[in-house]
Amino acid sequence: MGQQVLNKDSNEVKRFIEAMEGISKMLDANPLIYRLILDGNRYITEQELSKALKITKRTLIEYRMNGKLPYYKIGGKILYKEQDIIEILERNKVLVFE
Repeated sequence: MGQQVLNKDSNEVKRFIEAMEGISKMLDANPLIYRLILDGNRYITEQELSKALKITKRTLIEYRMNGKLPYYKIGGKILYKEQDIIEILERNKVLVFE
């Protein structure tokens, strides 16, 4: 009774790789849905926030430097707490013809 050696040509390995590629594509297609949650808070990367607000990364840098946007810097990576951004947007909402 010998053991079967798996390699990249094994059907099991091929199915596993296909499944992982499918999951990866799904996550890439929906990055805002599958963001990591830490202590009940969602954090947004600079790229995600720039894309969501339709502003340049340079504008985000200016907002940070002017104290308009709170942020977290971990090892050179900038993160924004989603709830902070929502609160800032709500505070700056302009109502039309009330």
